[in-house]
Amino acid sequence: MQTTRTEKGFTLIELMIVVVVIAILVAVAYPSYTQHMIKARRSDAEGALMNFANTMERYYTENGTYTGAASGGNDTGAPTIFATQAPVDGSSKYYNLTINTATPTTYVLRATPIAGSAQDGDGFLQVNQAGTRSWDQNNDGSISTSENSW
Repeated sequence: MQTTRTEKGFTLIELMIVVVVIAILVAVAYPSYTQHMIKARRSDAEGALMNFANTMERYYTENGTYTGAASGGNDTGAPTIFATQAPVDGSSKYYNLTINTATPTTYVLRATPIAGSAQDGDGFLQVNQAGTRSWDQNNDGSISTSENSW
């Protein structure tokens, strides 16, 4: 009587096929995931800018001017009345929040991607006292007429 042993397991070819299939899935999914994360962080900065604008309106109500809300009582720069980076909550920061311009009756608030962060190169976001929202989508350092929305 002869006993037969059956081998159990995977061959090297089967294992390599599985590795190739996983690599293809990752190559397709990862860029989509990173784009989704960039959009999500941009949305968080948009929300922070809107909250910052609300804080500026409250500041105007109390002081009768938009000037003096930046650090050291300045008109521009990092705010003293709101967080200086977004997201406001959390430890990883992707945008610097600043008062770009301020006069007694107008302001422009800006969220600029932090250099070296995952948002670097995404272009700045801004909002003014009239609620006009802009995004430097092509990251050329200025807002064109086609970039007047988020």
